[in-house]
Amino acid sequence: MSVDFTDFEEFFSFGDDTSPLMMLVWILPIIFFVFYGQQIQLYISANQVKKHVTKLKIYRDESESELMDYISKNVKTASDPSSRIRTIIDYFSIMPVDMDPAGMVPKVRHLVRSRDDHTRAQIRELDPSLDELAQSKIQTLVEIASSLHLVYRIVNHLYLTAKKQKNFPMILPLQMILPFIMEEAKALRDAVPVFKLGQPVGDGIGPMIVGRMMLNLEKKEAAFQTVWARTEMDGRRIHLLKARGPLSSVGRPGDAVEHVISQDKVDAVIMIDAAMRMEGEESATISRGFGAAIGGIGTERFQIEEAATKHGIPIYAIVVKQTVGEAITLMTKDIALRADDVSHQVREMIREAAPEGGSVLVVGVGNTLGVPQ
Repeated sequence: MSVDFTDFEEFFSFGDDTSPLMMLVWILPIIFFVFYGQQIQLYISANQVKKHVTKLKIYRDESESELMDYISKNVKTASDPSSRIRTIIDYFSIMPVDMDPAGMVPKVRHLVRSRDDHTRAQIRELDPSLDELAQSKIQTLVEIASSLHLVYRIVNHLYLTAKKQKNFPMILPLQMILPFIMEEAKALRDAVPVFKLGQPVGDGIGPMIVGRMMLNLEKKEAAFQTVWARTEMDGRRIHLLKARGPLSSVGRPGDAVEHVISQDKVDAVIMIDAAMRMEGEESATISRGFGAAIGGIGTERFQIEEAATKHGIPIYAIVVKQTVGEAITLMTKDIALRADDVSHQVREMIREAAPEGGSVLVVGVGNTLGVPQ
């Protein structure tokens, strides 16, 4: 008995794209992805975001654990300080009303300084015998833990909200910005051991350069945790200003610049700071420019710009490029070796910015942890 496969082969016609079976093979996945493609993409993206959220939680917990470990070893207190520290970590700030922007900067500055002063007082109450250096370390560690705690809460909130509502447009931008968030979060986590040991960080390159210029000079208090000294160079009066080291502090350069300018007529201000490098640029490269080279929320920069504008003083900047990780972790050898080059360029800028007999203010901006003067 013979079997005729002719009809069978004609129906399936594997080599023919117009066969019913091949049409089903192509059409069914298209229909499936039209109706369920967004849910599949949401599921994949949500899983990727969840991994980052888990990492952020680990970073937060590790920073808090390191903070508690440092306190337990260095703070003498009769009661358990963990409850108070966790309360400080969970502090929040409500920005002033901005319907009328006039006067916003002084309000923000007052708010930020009030929070810093209160946090400092809370830490001092834990152990009044703590020296200022230990207090500044604890305050910085608290700020790191607080920052990681806030970042984790925000990212986790957005992730859970998008997942709950099955909102793909919300999860997509979160997935896009998470690499940048994770880079900064990892840098904060890696900074904790450095601040515990009191070692200089990359952001301290400005204070380090000015601190070397201040060695063997008489130092005076210019503002809170900020010192200045006078010297002469190439026939010009030089005012040197930096945060008081080796504290973990950036001082209050805005108040200090105003104080120095009120003491002497200044022909130019030169600011030395770390700056974020762009992708493709090499770390520890030096750039020169114009304007107030100082980070933060902008209140200090506004204060410096106001003082310079009022007195008609030009502001020059010189920066050392670095990544966010290099800025807040242990200063690398390449960055430290740039100090001599920057000092040489600062001397050139002084000669260019002021005539003989003139006066120049040189400001080292950044965290001065482990950097004396």
